[in-house]
Amino acid sequence: MQPLRAIPPLIVIDPVSDSQMAEDRALVDRFLRDGSEAAFTTLYERHAPRMYGLARRLLGAAHAEADDVLQEAWLRAATRLTAFRWQSALSTWLCGFIVNCCRERVPRLTAEVDPTEALVELPQDGPIDVERALASLPAGYRAILVLHDVYGYTHVEIGALLGIESGTSKSQLSRARRAMRLRLEGIGART
Repeated sequence: MQPLRAIPPLIVIDPVSDSQMAEDRALVDRFLRDGSEAAFTTLYERHAPRMYGLARRLLGAAHAEADDVLQEAWLRAATRLTAFRWQSALSTWLCGFIVNCCRERVPRLTAEVDPTEALVELPQDGPIDVERALASLPAGYRAILVLHDVYGYTHVEIGALLGIESGTSKSQLSRARRAMRLRLEGIGART
């Protein structure tokens, strides 16, 4: 399998259909029962782009580590597939591994952001792209903004993934959106 280099489009909220969940379940069953490399490859090709995009966005400036995070997440997930209870989509469960691997590499991902913390200044010579503006946010803001607004997680789910209260997720999302808005308007101000 080739490493992923391209970042999937920023808008990735994609509800999983019942048929896709059934296909995922059949592939997982084949992989677990027979050790089917073809089933695993199909799962990888189906879910890796979303996982890779999440890793790149959560890692921000450290996005070069996304390949390693993706590989580590798949290794962990493969060894725990028998424990997956199918109470959520497989993609949601797999993205949890990405979040945890990113948390290990960027400890501030789960920390509440100090509202007085300065944002990284972006050059003001030309258009600012969304990915660069997102990468310039403090890790805590970036994590909540990506998980909620890009990947569609609820505040309760974000709280569980990041080990914070859902109310903290809500307040940090509000601040993150404000910071992102400032970045996109080209204002290099503090939050």
